[in-house]
Amino acid sequence: MNESTPRPRLIGLDWGTTGLRAYLMGEGGRVLESRERPWGIQHLPVGGFDAALDGIVADWPDLPVLASGMVGSRGGWREVPYVELPATIDAVVVALGSVDSVSGRRVHLVPGLRNTVVADVMRGEETEIFGALALQPVLAGRSALLLPGTHSKWVNVLHGRVVDFATAMTGELYTALRHHSILGAGLGEDDTPFDQDAFLRGAQSARDSGAAGALSRLFSSRVLVLTGELALPAVPDYLSGLLIGEELRSAIAAGRVNTSTPLQLIGNPALCRRYAVAASCFELGMALPPRGAAALGLWQIARAAGLMPPYPESGQAGKS
Repeated sequence: MNESTPRPRLIGLDWGTTGLRAYLMGEGGRVLESRERPWGIQHLPVGGFDAALDGIVADWPDLPVLASGMVGSRGGWREVPYVELPATIDAVVVALGSVDSVSGRRVHLVPGLRNTVVADVMRGEETEIFGALALQPVLAGRSALLLPGTHSKWVNVLHGRVVDFATAMTGELYTALRHHSILGAGLGEDDTPFDQDAFLRGAQSARDSGAAGALSRLFSSRVLVLTGELALPAVPDYLSGLLIGEELRSAIAAGRVNTSTPLQLIGNPALCRRYAVAASCFELGMALPPRGAAALGLWQIARAAGLMPPYPESGQAGKS
């Protein structure tokens, strides 16, 4: 192997409920190759976790494996206890679990975090957080982070530690209302292209809902269609704006963020852009997400845990 050839050092797995993503990583957390399969913990292939692992890392070298996400949950491959707040990357490293596959690979499992003050937990997001802190070290001093998703996480970081977080079930609530309530009546399974006007109308309605909150305005998604003020295909984006707007309104009311402090988004770029659009209704600044936070977070945890051995001392280029 010549000096210009990147040397694989780690296999990182982002293993959630509905999907599995694998990264073949080189020095510094550089992603040399990535693969994705629909093999979340609730959708495993025949052969279960072992078959999913062997399938996604097929023909990759025998390297340390580190996995984060729901694979370490009660319904995952092996449950790894949560780390209680405040939590540093070193505390996460101490609590790593592991499981051995049938084919002989040892998979190290990242624990989630637990907030005992408000009875809340996360799994997988902690890895993205530590990756984001490595990508943007200025965030480590003091920052407010938002990780949108099925279960959005509002996170506070102080001196490199996760000191507080809260969950908003906005994504799951949207799916339930969109597909399993009268608000989605007449809609097909697939959404039309993004209707920003409808989305902003929903976000503004949540903003103006006052003490009653946006739950008092959910039925407007139906009424506006009946009165001809909202086209039926625009309902999903109106409803999305209403729910995301309520998440923002509630967070501001709870003091989790203020209009003078930009909020750092982390996660899916398209979903993060929706949050940034909704935030404009509240005069709230949001920084768009850095790329590669999940992969780099896995690298940072693996490095802190000493999972990657140093390069051989002789006859090898590219030593660490």
